[in-house]
Amino acid sequence: MNARIVGWGHTPFGVHKDKSFETLILEAAREAIAHAGIEPADIDEVWLGHFNAGMVPAAFASSLALGLDPVMRFKPATRCENACASGGAAIYAARDAIGAGRVRTALVIGAEKMTDLDTRGVTQALGRAAYQPDEAGLSFPGIFAKFAEAYFEAFGDQSETLARIAVKNHANALNNPLAHLRKAFDLAACNTVSDRNPMIAAPLRLTDCSPISDGAAAVVMVADDMVGDFPRAVGFRAAVQMNDFLPLKGRDLTRLEAAHHAFAAAFDAAGIGLDDLDLAEVHDCFTIAELMICEAMGLASVGQGARLIAEGATLRGGRLPVNVSGGLKAKGHPVGATGVSMHITAAKHVTGLAPTEEQIAGAELAAVYNMGGSGVANYCSILEAVK
Repeated sequence: MNARIVGWGHTPFGVHKDKSFETLILEAAREAIAHAGIEPADIDEVWLGHFNAGMVPAAFASSLALGLDPVMRFKPATRCENACASGGAAIYAARDAIGAGRVRTALVIGAEKMTDLDTRGVTQALGRAAYQPDEAGLSFPGIFAKFAEAYFEAFGDQSETLARIAVKNHANALNNPLAHLRKAFDLAACNTVSDRNPMIAAPLRLTDCSPISDGAAAVVMVADDMVGDFPRAVGFRAAVQMNDFLPLKGRDLTRLEAAHHAFAAAFDAAGIGLDDLDLAEVHDCFTIAELMICEAMGLASVGQGARLIAEGATLRGGRLPVNVSGGLKAKGHPVGATGVSMHITAAKHVTGLAPTEEQIAGAELAAVYNMGGSGVANYCSILEAVK
């Protein structure tokens, strides 16, 4: 039995001071249920992707979605946490339950409310996803700055390449009405340290970092023999999870090795090559991450991604459009919601339902890569429309 995505819901990502964490969950879930054309009573089980780590007081949030309707009472609900890949973890848990024949209809929600804390509080919360014996006190910009430092030392200063990635993703976000940062930036602004673009953790500048965002995303997934009841269905050509060691110590910080293995395994399982993809949504929590992920998937050899970016290979109309949604960099990164959001973006494109200006014409295969922590949890999906 295979799982199919048949409906989705997605709040705008951004600062939602007027909405609680629970409100965001319910808003995305209601939209997904309505889009699928089902009733709350049809749902067999709920999965919630949610990192938290102190960003909201609700440390036990799995049953919040049951507030959708009185009929939801007593339905099983489980929270999945795998740092910034919590959404991917929830998707895969529901997919596995359907594949095992235990569940027929699943509701998966990813959500995070981050802006109730100030920047320092969010930084401390996210830092709890690092290896505490050695890395406690490091911010995540600081952790990815270590990747950037190692990469720059090995392959030369890549500041302009990172700036080009930021410019691309901000331009893409202009076509996404759900994106947090819908504002264009030019190369000079992104490549210059200034009062408006300060150094956050050298060599990463503000424009190299994803924003602090609130938001939620949800999908309805059903068993494949049910797709005749739905107007659309998106299948998993492949779904691969690979985890790396948690400590940075002893890992080669010039590459994301687990990401490379996850992409290779996903391509093998799907029976495709890189050139068969029409787009990829990847985990650009920082611009250095997108550069290294492009190399991990095979778009360029390790250390050679700068030429790829300069040639425009990842732009719309390039060899492989990457992060046409704006990515985490500009769409936003409410941690638990990100993996679900990325699957929704891919599902929209392969069904031709993305916003008109964003839609990749004729898209048939889309890759999703959701990463938790410093390249530790790695979820790689290949999605295609099956109806």
